Amino acid sequence: MGAKKGLTPSQIGVILRDSHGVAQVRFVTGNKILRILKTKGLAPDLPEDLYHLIKKAVAVRKHLERNRKDKDAKFRLILTESRIHRLARYYKTRRVVAPNWKYESSTASALVA
Repeated sequence: MGAKKGLTPSQIGVILRDSHGVAQVRFVTGNKILRILKTKGLAPDLPEDLYHLIKKAVAVRKHLERNRKDKDAKFRLILTESRIHRLARYYKTRRVVAPNWKYESSTASALVA
């Protein structure tokens, strides 16, 4: 239904809840949406929360290119990127991302494109 169209697990859950009346996929199937996608080979290569943090960092960096003096945005970018590093470290220990995966601001826009 959704993963082949490029939807994230949470978007699939929202569609199932709103359109099809499935309150919790886990209660119906016994598995979470992401686990179902993994068995079908449709799971995203980056975890959803990490992907959205990288997307946010790219947007703030783009904003800073136009507004160089925006000190608050600079500070928020530092906070967002440190959150990315912490989450990446967590996912490396859980073996969700490759142990040699590294966030780099120069290649981040390619990750979320």
